[in-house]
Amino acid sequence: MIVAPEPPPGDLWQRIRNGYAMEELNSPLIKRHEKWYASHPDYVLRMSERARRYLFYIVEEVERRGMPMEIALLPMIESAFNPGANSVASASGIWQFIPSTGKHFGMEQNWWYDGRRDIIGATNGALDYLQKLHDQFGDWELALAAYNWGENAVARAQKTNRKRGKPTDYSHLKMPRETHNYVPKLLAVKNIVSDPARFGLVLKDIADEPYFEAVATARHIDVKVAAELADISMDEFIALNPGHNRPVILQDMSDVVLLPVDKVETFRNNLERTDQRLVSWQPYQSKKGERFSEIAARFGLSSAELRNANGLSKFAQESNGQTLLVPITDEATATEFSAFNMHASAVAEMYGAVRYVVRRGDTISTIARRFNVSQAQLREANHGRTFLRVGQRFNIVLADRRSHRNPGIKATKAKANAKARKTNARKATSM
Repeated sequence: MIVAPEPPPGDLWQRIRNGYAMEELNSPLIKRHEKWYASHPDYVLRMSERARRYLFYIVEEVERRGMPMEIALLPMIESAFNPGANSVASASGIWQFIPSTGKHFGMEQNWWYDGRRDIIGATNGALDYLQKLHDQFGDWELALAAYNWGENAVARAQKTNRKRGKPTDYSHLKMPRETHNYVPKLLAVKNIVSDPARFGLVLKDIADEPYFEAVATARHIDVKVAAELADISMDEFIALNPGHNRPVILQDMSDVVLLPVDKVETFRNNLERTDQRLVSWQPYQSKKGERFSEIAARFGLSSAELRNANGLSKFAQESNGQTLLVPITDEATATEFSAFNMHASAVAEMYGAVRYVVRRGDTISTIARRFNVSQAQLREANHGRTFLRVGQRFNIVLADRRSHRNPGIKATKAKANAKARKTNARKATSM
C-alpha cells in the first residue's frame, strides 16, 4: 500500500493574519510606530527569530479561547519575545509580569524559579488576565490599556470622563504616554505582519506546527546536563526554560522541561541510559563574614561563577551566613537539596518567611503538607483563617525556624518585607 506523504506544515504568520479581529484605530501614532519598525529591520528579524520558539503555542491558546489573533503579537511590544527581558519596574518574561500580578495568576517566584519567565505558565496567566480585563471593560483596546496601565487606573480615567460628559473609550481617555502608544504600537506590528514587504522588512519563517514539547524530568538535574542529554545548546535550553534561576532543576519546582519536539526522544533515551552524575551542585552553609572570593577558590570556581550560581550582587564581598550552591567535590557526596531549598525554605532564605498565593484546588491540608507545617500552625499564622479563595495570600511560618527565633519578630519582619515588595512601580513595556 502506498502511503501519501505528510503535507508540509502551513505558515503560522498566515494563520495569525486569518485570525485578526480587532477594529482599526484612527490614530496617527500607528504610522509613527510603523516607521520606527521599518527603520530597524535587524531588530524585527531578531524578534521574529526569537518568536519561532513560542508563537505556535501562543496562537493555539489564543485561538482556543476565541480571542483576536492580534493578542498573540503582544509579546512583540512587551519584550520583543525575549524571555529574559526585565524592565525598570521589575516586570519579567515575554509577557512582562510584575511580581504581584504574576503571583496573583499563580506564578511562583523564589530563589530557584521565576514562573513569570515560564513560557506555558506566563502565557496562560497573561491570556487569563486579558480575558478578565475584556470581560470587565467590554472591548480589547481598553483591556490592553488596563494590561499596561492597570485596571484601576483605566476605571478611574473612565469615571473622570463620565463626570465630564466625555466618551469613555480608549481614544478619549487621558492616559500616560506609554499607554496612549500601547494599542497603536500593537496595531503597527499587526500591519507589519500583514505585509512585511510593504515596509521593506523580513520575518523569520515559522511553520504552523509545535516547536516544543513538555517532558517530565522526574529527578533533580543540572541545566547543563539536561541540555547535553537532549543534544541541544545551552542557549536553546535556556530559551525554552528561562524560568530556572539556578544551575540545578528541581523536580519540585517544575516537574517538566520544554524541549524541541525533535529532541524529546533523544532526551528520554539518553536519560534512561546515562550513568553520569545528574547533579553536580550541593548546598554549602557559609559562615558569617566569610569572603565569597575564598569560598569560590575553595570549590574551584571564579568569583563570577559563584555569584551567577547564587544570584549574588557584584558588590557583595562577604557572606551573611546564607546557604550557597557550590560544586560537589570528588571526595564529597551530594547533600540532599531539601535540607535548604525546596520551595518553602528557598523563599525563606530570601524573605525570612513564605507568602503563598492560593491556587485552584488548594486546601489547608495540602498547603500544610507542601510546606511541612501542621494545619494548626498554618491557621495560627493566618489569624485562624480556614476559608480559602483563589488569589488569597497565606503566611507560612516554617516549623524548623520557629524554634530558633521569636515568631512575633519573624512575623513582623515578614509583614514588612511583604509590604515592601508590594510597592512595585507600574509595569513598563520593554522594547
